[in-house]
Amino acid sequence: MRILGIDPGLHITGWGVINYDGYHLKYVAHGTIVTKPGDTISWRLNEIYKELSNVVEDYRPNEVAIEEVFVNNNPHSSLKLGMARGAAICCVGVLGLDVSEYTPNKIKKSVVGAGHATKDQISTMVQILLNCGSVKLDAADALAVAICHAHNKTKYQEPS
Repeated sequence: MRILGIDPGLHITGWGVINYDGYHLKYVAHGTIVTKPGDTISWRLNEIYKELSNVVEDYRPNEVAIEEVFVNNNPHSSLKLGMARGAAICCVGVLGLDVSEYTPNKIKKSVVGAGHATKDQISTMVQILLNCGSVKLDAADALAVAICHAHNKTKYQEPS
């Protein structure tokens, strides 16, 4: 199974692709989609949509997982994050893929073992689990989403 993990953000959207055979995680690719704060919201959302379309076309994932929105103290920031998530979900939906959603705490617990892990702890654990070398934080978060999905697919999968 090939899994695309997405860490949405209006400024930086991280993505990561792994293969998972039910026992082993294997790193495939990762990257970020960066938009410029000075551009219009519609342009930035379109960039996320287009670039994610390219990722799906290039890596052909079977499944997609995305981080759920967390509500922070700034409703304006939460709204922008929600728009970026919407662009990502719409993109993969149009391309015929379902999206599984995971809370930040579930992702952290699945990868690090603690629901309140730091971004640096997540990045370090992702690099250890996937043996993929240095990974920028947003891409590491996306790979963590993919790892979380793999772990949860195994945990709840019906026996054959």
